[in-house]
Amino acid sequence: MPVTAPEGYLGTHGRITDGPAPELVDAGYRLETADAPLLHRGLGLADLAHQVSLAEVGAVDPAVVRPLLLRLLELLDSDPADFPYDPVYGDAYNSRERELERSLGPVTGWLHLGRTRREAGRIAFRMALRSLLLDLHADVSDMAMTLAARTEEHAGAIWPDSTYLQPAQPSTFGHYLGQFGEQALRHLDRIEAAHATADICPGGSGGAGGSRIPLDRRRVAELLGFAQYGANTRDAMWSVDAPIDAVFAGVQAVLTVDQLAEDLEIFASPAFDYVELDAAMCRASVLMPQKRNPYALAVIRGGAGTLSGRLAGLVTTARTPSARTDNWLYTYGEVAGALVLAGRLVRLGTAVVRSLRVNADVLEAGARANFIGAADLAEDISLAHQLDYRTSYRIVGRAVAAATA
Repeated sequence: MPVTAPEGYLGTHGRITDGPAPELVDAGYRLETADAPLLHRGLGLADLAHQVSLAEVGAVDPAVVRPLLLRLLELLDSDPADFPYDPVYGDAYNSRERELERSLGPVTGWLHLGRTRREAGRIAFRMALRSLLLDLHADVSDMAMTLAARTEEHAGAIWPDSTYLQPAQPSTFGHYLGQFGEQALRHLDRIEAAHATADICPGGSGGAGGSRIPLDRRRVAELLGFAQYGANTRDAMWSVDAPIDAVFAGVQAVLTVDQLAEDLEIFASPAFDYVELDAAMCRASVLMPQKRNPYALAVIRGGAGTLSGRLAGLVTTARTPSARTDNWLYTYGEVAGALVLAGRLVRLGTAVVRSLRVNADVLEAGARANFIGAADLAEDISLAHQLDYRTSYRIVGRAVAAATA
């Protein structure tokens, strides 16, 4: 089924004798071009750094590529929506090439000396990934500080701690909240580790095994603001651990928020009445006027499940032979979307905690009921009368059974 190639379609002077099939454009090229807003600025920076590096080693004449550099600088801070990205040409890099070639002519060809489009795309993605991780780090930091403040506020609020939703031991509500703050601090460590993995520059990788151009890969990394360059070009180009680590860190942070939301949905119910969500976090029923639905908690819980599924999908897609494209076709957008969603859910969870009202009188009353001090009593008997704990445990157990008979 011959398809007329659009003007400037890459490959028509070689073995690609036709244009792309509409089905290929719709299912493949359009998917990749959708990542253009995410990659737009990073692609421009990668192009500029590559041209500077080529000039520094004498591979290009700066005077020749000057028009190209000026146009790249103009595009750097432009709105991606204003650029004519067209999926018929392939991915965002191909669309940029076509537009630059249309406006500048053959000088655009110097963009590709010593590198593939994949290299520019990986650089742009890692730059975007670093920014997304920094945003998530800020969100989790705010969550940790909010939890710390509420933990301190309720450090003396006695409450009936439970396991399996059964009365366990008296504790404080501040102690309960503090567990989530501790988790948040560990999430910060994970996000920082993911950022360090993302902060490795794949510049100078060539096709996979480098290039005949004697580029200084340290210099490329320095120009682009990366902490280091990838020691192995194939690993720098094709490894998938960086995006997986990033999404995993995001999922872990959201799981903490989700666990808290799961508890609060129970604690805010009339049967418990331990806490009350702020009205701004609730939603009305269209039928039942008495209801105060904890909508924010439902958003968190559903989002946590969605993110867990995205992580599983990313890991599953990554299990290909090395140096394949199928996993990367979906990685850029899926990873970015997952981290954006993680940030939204963390911010919502933080807002829930910040505005949460704690019914201290109800908590204290619960801590005086249901024999919640039974374990403490058994320990006191053991210490006061030098009885082994199991004997004391049985004494208290029989007393509880008799009292409830």
